[in-house]
Order: sequence, then structure tokens, then C-alpha cells
Amino acid sequence: MKNLSLIIIGFLLLFNSCSVYKKAEKKFEKGEFNSAINFYKQAVEKNDNAAQALFYTAESYRLSNRLEIAAPYYEAAIESGYQEDEVFYNYALALKANSDYKNAKEVLESYLLKANNPEIKRLAEFQLKNLYNIDEILEDQTFYTVKNLKDINTSAAEYAPFFHDGELYFTSTRDEDGRVYKATGDNFSDIYKVDSKGANVDTTEIEKLPSIINWTDANEGSVAIDGRGRTMVFARGNTGKRKGLNDVNLYITRYRNGNWSEPELMRINDPNAWNSTPAFSEDGRTLYFSSTREGGFGGVDLYSATVNSRGQWGNVRNLGDKINTPEDEMFPSASQDGKLYFSSNGHPGLGKLDIFVAERKGGDITISHLGKPMNSNKDDFAVFMYSPDRGFFSSDRPGGEGRDDIYTFKNEDPNLKIVNYFLAGVTTTNNSNDEEVILPGANVRIFSQDSVLLGEILTGQDGKFNFRVSEEEDYFIIAEKDNYFTTRKTFSTKGKSLDKSKLDALITNKVFETEILLEEIILDKAFELENIYYDFDSANIRADAAIELDKLVTILEDNPPIKIELSSHTDARGDAAYNQELSKRRAESAVAYIISQGIDPSRIRARGYGESQLIIQDAKTEEEHETNRRTEFKVTEYDKEIARRIREQEEAQFKKGTVEVEIKEEKEVPEASTDEFDFN
Repeated sequence: MKNLSLIIIGFLLLFNSCSVYKKAEKKFEKGEFNSAINFYKQAVEKNDNAAQALFYTAESYRLSNRLEIAAPYYEAAIESGYQEDEVFYNYALALKANSDYKNAKEVLESYLLKANNPEIKRLAEFQLKNLYNIDEILEDQTFYTVKNLKDINTSAAEYAPFFHDGELYFTSTRDEDGRVYKATGDNFSDIYKVDSKGANVDTTEIEKLPSIINWTDANEGSVAIDGRGRTMVFARGNTGKRKGLNDVNLYITRYRNGNWSEPELMRINDPNAWNSTPAFSEDGRTLYFSSTREGGFGGVDLYSATVNSRGQWGNVRNLGDKINTPEDEMFPSASQDGKLYFSSNGHPGLGKLDIFVAERKGGDITISHLGKPMNSNKDDFAVFMYSPDRGFFSSDRPGGEGRDDIYTFKNEDPNLKIVNYFLAGVTTTNNSNDEEVILPGANVRIFSQDSVLLGEILTGQDGKFNFRVSEEEDYFIIAEKDNYFTTRKTFSTKGKSLDKSKLDALITNKVFETEILLEEIILDKAFELENIYYDFDSANIRADAAIELDKLVTILEDNPPIKIELSSHTDARGDAAYNQELSKRRAESAVAYIISQGIDPSRIRARGYGESQLIIQDAKTEEEHETNRRTEFKVTEYDKEIARRIREQEEAQFKKGTVEVEIKEEKEVPEASTDEFDFN
């Protein structure tokens, strides 16, 4: 009987031990990492799956953003026999988060000698390369000074600062109302605001945003407001509607009659991914954000979306591998001088998330680490510049008031000079009296030399558009409107950069001006092609004529709905029949050249008119004869069905990366200007 009792007691102990480990697994799978940690530690004490329990204790700390605490648990898991590839890689990351760069290198170097998982091996090689750059980063001299914003920080977490119109918005877990987020054990986060003059805050006016923004049982944070203060985008997550950490999405709300409207899910969310950390471009027409959606370069990538003339958000694009790495990039912020700040643990840095800046120049993207003291071996993230040399950021570095704190910073570089380059223009057309007038409602797009779309706007009644441009770069602009020729124009900033050493002001704006003329498509209206010359008594295309014909090729490429007639005309000198035949051969020669450039033969026909359509009937001077000798084209057909299909294709391309939601977004068309930069 005594032996039976011992067996039963032993069975119950084993059952309870297994039950604890299973409870831990369930909590882990649900993303309740703080609870999982407690159960895994109990499993370790009971020596049940100890190696696995140690590893997942470390993973729970890592996934709840406490990577530095995870290091001894990874080490203990390895010593207990846990040998999966990921334990070595994550252990190295935890060592790096504790500034133990030497041992982090040794762990990765040792792991790579026996790596089995190709994906983790690739990540390990990537991180090892970054670790080799640590000394160089530590030696970099910077001119930043930082200060803890103690007036606003508490023992809870304060992060993601955003400054707008004399108010500082931030996210905090300070509200102790009994609600606990099980992933971290902290309170749920909410969005707050406080009156502020730069870094000087009025702590008597700290206010939580209304319940229409802050839900009781959800995390809200990372707010962004457009420059006019009419549109807010923020992240909301962990609502219980879906399991796991991917339940984080972007919401949009509009300011109406002194209040924010009911927030709506944005179409740019990927329902199967984590979507967060929004930031507007300066003009509010581009939204940068981070997401774990498929097709990226790593865990979390940075993306952009643009707003169309109907106020809909779409054109979701990954910012490319110059910005994104196999690891995480998040918390983007577009500064006044056109740079993109962001945080990453993939680019060479000091520990966890570090702050970087991307700058476009000469068509290339350069990534710079902000160095110390902006960065530390802990999380440094969510920069917001409220002036060209001052701003806020967040960090969980030692010495703060709480888990995450908000800091202020100033760039005291004595040689700091900022030059902003803009291309301002207007769309025009010729009226029935052949007078040039403003053309409103034209869609204008700017592209890099390699045909990457950089910005898009719809001109207002004044026909004006405005793009930010970069130094030493070639662009082309395409303007289009229904029933008008789509028109292309080139522009370059090469050789036009200002010498900063000769500037006195902190900020200098350089504006280039241009004009785009769109001709109305009128059937059978003749347009002359200038400088189409032939050798005497010849129909062969000369090199200089080919240059001009290439322009017509571009017109046909940019205007698929049109079919044209290309005609050649001679002067009245010589035999009329001969001139007729010569003009026919010249027109056919020009058409053959255009077809050789890839234009469908069905879209163009040749016609020789000889001297039958003289502009000057009694021409006497050589100049008058030259006026009669000309090459023209006219539109013979405009296929509206083709035009409709093209619009549908463009709409489908714009919607790529978006999903339909039940609640439709309100339609509001921002002013016609753009600041979007492509970082591919």
C-alpha cells in the first residue's frame, strides 16, 4: 500500500509538471509572454523539458521586447542540450543587446561552423558582418546632445513622440486602471497629448485622447497627423479579435467640427500581418509605415502608400533593400529637409533598435547611423524632428524614469546647413484662339531616370504642382488628362546644387520652375514635327531627323488610345507629280522608322501630300519655301475603350496591396503638392 501511494504521488507530480509546461506553451502560442515566462520557469524548476523551457523563457523575453534579459536563459538552454540553430543566433543578439560584442561574435563564428538552417545561417552571417563594424561606429564623432524629458516620463513606458501645432503627442502605459496586456505584463498603452513649446511641456495639461481613439482593452500608439491637422493615422492592436501579435493595424480618422471622427481600418493594412508606426510626409500625401506582410526583406519592413485625388490610400510599395534588411525596420519619420529617419536592428548598430537616416542624392540612397549619444546598446527609436536641428526620440537606455522614456535632442554641428530643392510648375494648354491658358485637373507624376515613380499629384484650379527633388539627379515628368495628349518632360538637378559653404542661413530653399503644355486631342488637327530634314532628293532618315521622330515615338507610347497619320509636304518648286511621289516616300520612310522603334503598324499610316497643301501659296523666299516643306501628324482615331481599360489598369495598380473594408474611408483631397521619395 505504501508503494502504491508513492507511485500515485509520483504520477501526480509528473502530471502537474507536464501540465505546467503545456500551460506555458498555450500562453506562448497566444502571445501572452509574461504569463508564459512564469510557467516556463516553473517547468524548469520541475526539470520537465528543462532545455526547451529555458529556450522559450528566453524567447518570451525577446518577443516582449526584453532581449537583454534573455541572454542567460539562452546560455542555460544551450548548456542543457538545446542545439537548434535559432538558439545560437538569438543568444548572439541578446549578448549584443548587453554590449557584449566580443562574445556575440564568438557565438556566431562558432555557430556558422555547424549551421544547418540556411535561413538562420544567412541571418547569422549578416549580423556577424554588422558586428565587425562596431568599433567604427563607436569611434564616429557626432554633435548631438540628448536630455531626458523628465517632466513627461513616468515609471511606466512613454514613447513614440509626435509634435504638431503646439502639442506633443505620445504613447504611454501610465494608466493604472487594472487592464494588463498579457504579452508584457504592463498596462495597455494609450495616446496622450500635452501643450508644448518645443521641448518645454506644460505638465498640467497632459490629456488622454478620447475613448473614440483609445479603447479600453486595446493598445493604441504611434500617432501621425498630417500638416493641416485634418487627418490622423494611428496603430491599434491586440484587440482580441485575432490571436497573436499580428493583431495590429492602422486606423484613420478625420477632424470634423472640433472632434475626431470614428476611426476606420485603412485599406493598406494586410490582415495577416502586423501593421504599425505610421508617419506622413510633410505634405500629407505619402504615408510611411512598417509591416510584416509577405514579400518583404525581413521580419518588419518599411513601406509607403500614397493618396489619390479621391482621398483613397493605395500604391503600397516596399521601400527596397537599401532601407530594409533581413531584420526589422520600423518607426519611420520624414523630416522637413526630405530625409527619412527610421529605427533598425538590421543595419550595423550598437545593440537592439538604433536610429538611422536615409538620404537620396544623385539617384542613390545613403544610410547613416546617428551614432552616440543618439544611439545606445538598448532600443533607440521613434525620432521626430520638430525643427531642422531639434527633436524627440524614445529609448529604454539605463538612467531613465521608466521602461521607455522620451528624450529631446539637438544637433549642434557648427557647419549644419540644410538646402531643400523643389520643382514647381504649372500645367497649361492652348485655347481655341491659340492662347496659352492654365489647365486645371491634370494628373502630374514625377519619375526617377530609371522609371521609378517618386510622386503624383492632381493640379488644382491654378494648375500648379510642386515636387521635392534631390541633388544631382535626372527626372522625367508625365502630365495627363482625359482628351489631352499625355505629355512628357525631362528635368535635371545635375550641376545645380548650391555650395553650402557659401550659405549663411540654417535653411535655404531652392525652387526650380517649369511648365508643361498639354494639347487637346482634336481629330484631324495637324501638328508639325520640327527639324525633320532630308538630304536633297532623298527619303532616307537622317540622324537629326531620327531625334525628332523619337519624340513622336514617345507621344505614341504615352498615348495608347490614339492612331495617327504622318504626312510629308514639299514646296511648290519642281514637278508636282515628282513632289507627290517624293513626299510619299519620305512619309513612308518616317513611318518605317517609327515602326522599327516598336510602335504597332496599325496605329500609324503614311501620307504624302506633295505640294497640294501649301501653307504659303505664292512662296518666294527660301524661308517661305521652308514653311511649306514640313512633316506633320494628326490624330485620326481616339479609342475611348482603350483609354477606359488603361484607367482601370492604373486603378488596379494603385489598389495593389490594399484590401476592401466594410467601413469606407471618407473622401478628402489634400492640396496639390507632394514630398514622396522613393527609397528603392
